[in-house]
Amino acid sequence: MDRLNRAAVITRLAGNLRKAGSWCGETHIQKAFYLLQDLLEVPTQFPFILYKHGPFSFDLSDELTALRGDELLVLEPQSPPYGPRYAPTKMSSRLEKACAGTMETYDEDLQFVAKVIDGRTVGDLERLATALYVTKRRESEHDGSVRSRAECLNRLKPHVAVEAAAKAVEEIDNLIAQLDEADD
Repeated sequence: MDRLNRAAVITRLAGNLRKAGSWCGETHIQKAFYLLQDLLEVPTQFPFILYKHGPFSFDLSDELTALRGDELLVLEPQSPPYGPRYAPTKMSSRLEKACAGTMETYDEDLQFVAKVIDGRTVGDLERLATALYVTKRRESEHDGSVRSRAECLNRLKPHVAVEAAAKAVEEIDNLIAQLDEADD
């Protein structure tokens, strides 16, 4: 996917996240994009690593900054202790129209991810995205069972209790099953 289409996907996702009740801070966008790529296989081609709050892409972070510079996204300051929220601009709707084919192709995926992200906290998103990371990218470190993947997540993120990790893994399994049913 080229930069223009990727930018349109980012701005549309930010708008969808806000409509779905998400805070739409950088962590929310990061986790949403990770789900788009690894769960829904949308080819946005951002490299992700496991970082402080789960999967994170430095390239996506740089792109968010560039989109602010291009006046396609704005950061809305919030009252302390809350961090800023991203919002698409009027110019971003023009970009999305120019990339209508991409928007049509991935609109359902963008809506699906926005519903999954919903009004979740950063901690919720960390657990969910890391559960997907363990499921898809760390297969050699577990036997595939919910318990084994939860223990793997806990080893990677010791502050996440195994029980909370197991709930996140089960949710990922349910999302994968949902998507598989929709494909049939």
